[in-house]
Amino acid sequence: MSNVESAPVEVVCTAVERGPGPAQVRLLEPRDVPLGGPRAMSVRRTLPQRALSLIGAWCFVDHYGPDDVARTGGMDVPPHPHTGLQTVSWLFSGQVEHRDSAGHIATIGPGALSLMTAGSGISHSERSTSETTTLHGVQLWVALPEEARFGDRAFDHYEPPVLRGDGYTAQVFLGSAFGHTSPVATATELLGAEVRLDPGAEVSLTPSGIFELGVLVDHGTVTADGTPVPTDHLAFREACADPITLTAGEQGARVLVIGGPPFGEQIVMWWNFVGRSHDEIVAYRQAWQAEIGAAAGADGGAPRAQFGIPDDPGDPLPAPTLPPVRIKPRGAPR
Repeated sequence: MSNVESAPVEVVCTAVERGPGPAQVRLLEPRDVPLGGPRAMSVRRTLPQRALSLIGAWCFVDHYGPDDVARTGGMDVPPHPHTGLQTVSWLFSGQVEHRDSAGHIATIGPGALSLMTAGSGISHSERSTSETTTLHGVQLWVALPEEARFGDRAFDHYEPPVLRGDGYTAQVFLGSAFGHTSPVATATELLGAEVRLDPGAEVSLTPSGIFELGVLVDHGTVTADGTPVPTDHLAFREACADPITLTAGEQGARVLVIGGPPFGEQIVMWWNFVGRSHDEIVAYRQAWQAEIGAAAGADGGAPRAQFGIPDDPGDPLPAPTLPPVRIKPRGAPR
């Protein structure tokens, strides 16, 4: 998924410090972000924001739809780069075709995980298919730790089984919950699950370690450990090993639960890049611009292909202009 804001800000992301006493639940409101053009679909972004930038290694949460593709044109994101992260696609309805510079071509559909690992650099495109009438889902990023962020490109696809309990169904696509463990390997411990609750149903979910947890409400309302969470909002619970209890309102609910241990590194995010410093971000942008310039025949150089260009008919997306000031970290790594 691309962050196609025309003037993205550079963000320093650090783990939150646990306060004294019981783990607290915080409520994060979404903000609308258009994905470009007057007819383009928009997303509701709840992470990162000034109050919170990471939930475990999760560093980016976009929630979109249900989107009428005939009205908005759906998702039409041309080739764009990523570094130092993994992208997670999870759909509720519709289909998206994924093409990346490692040669992977896949159709992403509802109820199946698509996990792309960028490593030191990859590019990909995402376009809703011609059969799609309604597009609805989430796109998330996971920051890679230092020991994994310069690793190989990869793409994983997994269709988790539907787990059934008293008043709920669930699919666990990353990590372990409800007695099921996803076979998809990750560089840090992660939890990712869709949970559907009947009206008034209650379920407790126990993390596999001392996890920070996020609960994104797709439809309906829930309470998370007693804190009301409206539709489209993200609830954040500080790191602890206790179960989190979700209770649906009278309309029932569908939620996405994400989590992991506090990420012990400070990261810098700008546009579609995750690095460790402003200088790294500058270098990534320069490398991408050089590659797409060479691909278009704009110069005679043949730079080392850090990202590569996927087999896609569209022109690669140029990087926006960097802010005119050098970023100043808001906090130190813990």
